[in-house]
Amino acid sequence: MYAVRDIKKDELIEASPVIISPKREWKYLKKTSLFHHCFYWGDDDETAIALGNGSLFNHSYTPNAKYDNNLDDLTIDFYAHKDIKAGEEITINYNGEIDDKSPLWFDVIE
Repeated sequence: MYAVRDIKKDELIEASPVIISPKREWKYLKKTSLFHHCFYWGDDDETAIALGNGSLFNHSYTPNAKYDNNLDDLTIDFYAHKDIKAGEEITINYNGEIDDKSPLWFDVIE
């Protein structure tokens, strides 16, 4: 996903609606290709699948965007973590926190 225009720090990039999957369905969901597009959701270990562009952002340990679960609106809201120039790839940290360097389920090449 690449910026089509300059985006200012803290600007909302995308509010992606979600499909929420209850905890009891995780054992099935993790066997599908949707596994790689899931986000943690709520306090009950639920899973959310972001619609719109929400599942298209690539991972980086030095991301220029962040996301927050908007439980009230049932969206995952993606914001610029710093100024992003037009043509620059928009990336998030799949671990959920900007500075979390924990290993992921795939090898990261940066």
